[in-house]
Amino acid sequence: QVQLVESGGGLVQSGGSLRLSCAASVSIFGVNAVGWYRQAPGHQRELVAALSRSGLTEYAESVKGRFTISRDGARRTAYLQMNSLKPEDTAVYYCNTGLWTRALRADFDSWGQGTQVTVSS
Repeated sequence: QVQLVESGGGLVQSGGSLRLSCAASVSIFGVNAVGWYRQAPGHQRELVAALSRSGLTEYAESVKGRFTISRDGARRTAYLQMNSLKPEDTAVYYCNTGLWTRALRADFDSWGQGTQVTVSS
């Protein structure tokens, strides 16, 4: 089973930027899609951005134009560049990998620890 580790979260002021990383134990992102998701207190986990193995992308409406999903050449690390952060972006961010259709629906059986992003106003 592929192990994923999220990192890069932190506390940032409104308007600031962060880059999250998702490190996989194997070069999986050339075979599977990868997605970034977030869950704020009292809310369901939601898709933030997804990247298919062929390079298609999908973004939540609320982050379009501000966030960018990408992966490295080794297809072993995925990134989420987050610019112009807003307080409503505060959440725990998770990555996951699998079929494109599952990535779009956040349809996974297990999740990692995630990384906390807190945006102050």
